[in-house]
Amino acid sequence: MPVSKLGQRNQVTIPQKLVKALRLQPGDIFEIRREGVNIVLLPKKIIPAEQSWFWSKEWQEKEKEADEDIKSGRVSDPFENVDQLIKHLRKQKNED
Repeated sequence: MPVSKLGQRNQVTIPQKLVKALRLQPGDIFEIRREGVNIVLLPKKIIPAEQSWFWSKEWQEKEKEADEDIKSGRVSDPFENVDQLIKHLRKQKNED
């Protein structure tokens, strides 16, 4: 198991094997958590404020649902125009 030591400026070096395995880059950000006597480093990514909606719990649940629909074939072919889309939606509504 790799080990590291606390440096003069309270810095800890992450072993190269872990850096490569986790695809870490210089400047990456970590959440530091204490769990009992353990220190846990969790790599984090900064998300621009204008993109935060995409990463909300609700949006990610809908993304997962869409992925499942695509995987199981519950999708429609592309529509050439909006009129075709509306016709398709009305047909779907009448079938329900």
